[in-house]
Amino acid sequence: MYIVLAIIAFGLLIAIHEVGHFTAAKLLHVRVNEFAIGMGPAILKKQGKETLYSWRLLPFGGYCAMGEDSGDADDPRSFLAQKRWRRIVILAAGAIANFIAAFIIIVILISGYKSFAGTTLTGFMDGFPNEGEHGLMVGDTILSISGEKMYYYDDISLFLSLAENRGDKEIDLVVRRGNEKIQLNKFPLERREYTVGEKTQRMFGLIFDRIEPTVMEKLKYSGYTAMNNIRLIRVSIAQLFTGAAGIQDLSGPVGIVNAMNDIGQESKTTREALFRITHFIAFIGVNLAVMNMLPIPALDGGRILFIFISWFIEKIIRRRLDPKYEGYIHMAVFVLLIGFMIFTLVNDVLKIVISPQ
Repeated sequence: MYIVLAIIAFGLLIAIHEVGHFTAAKLLHVRVNEFAIGMGPAILKKQGKETLYSWRLLPFGGYCAMGEDSGDADDPRSFLAQKRWRRIVILAAGAIANFIAAFIIIVILISGYKSFAGTTLTGFMDGFPNEGEHGLMVGDTILSISGEKMYYYDDISLFLSLAENRGDKEIDLVVRRGNEKIQLNKFPLERREYTVGEKTQRMFGLIFDRIEPTVMEKLKYSGYTAMNNIRLIRVSIAQLFTGAAGIQDLSGPVGIVNAMNDIGQESKTTREALFRITHFIAFIGVNLAVMNMLPIPALDGGRILFIFISWFIEKIIRRRLDPKYEGYIHMAVFVLLIGFMIFTLVNDVLKIVISPQ
């Protein structure tokens, strides 16, 4: 059930992305030849007044064809014939649609929250070793961890866990105490065993304030959560460059679907599973938006970058560039991206096959 749900969810995210392109194109009166959800052979087709709508076999993909071949440049309603700002709006609309959808999902998910955990300390677990004037005190507000700004407890939990995964037993903290900012460099903070009721758990030993979930606070929390998903993507990319993560840790559609299935299987109840999967879907939606806006040829961000590059070159040579040359670059990189997708597909399948059951 969770695998089917994950496939539907992933296809829906792709559909939302393409609907963003499609809506922007229609609003700007740009001709759309075909709007497709999925890739491969068409299962269903319907010819509209101008646009062919199709549902294709493979749920991982989709496209919004707007007359982007070099031969379409003379058509006044083709994508290539539009002013630069119009093309930028259409290209960015897919990522914007994914981000808005993720924000709406988060708003719905947190609508029933009774409170949010903040970043101000209200107490410590019994036996916490670093309480005091030269450590942490009740009333301290944690402003940043390792240079990353903290907005809610979720951020604190995330970056403490990342530090723990790196094996860091000391971290750099900035706290606000009264009207003063205090820097606690190489502050010892790691999980220890604390007793909660009748259970012993490994925790950091910190207790934080609770924030009343007013309508504005819910919207604020949802916005920060969506933005923090972008920050998590940035941190993940940085880990690739620093060697903290390897290319084998990357996942494609199969890995994402498998991760959603794992979340569902590990949850104690169906309700918890649906909640966690939906939250993960919001994260993937933001991920899809961010990755598509990277300045890489063949992606939306790369195409936007080429709009600026071509404008600069045309200003110098004082004549219009033939769009076929840009098309060659995008096609070459697209082939490389297909190769990379095949690699991630094989990598995902191998991880599933050889993972311990």
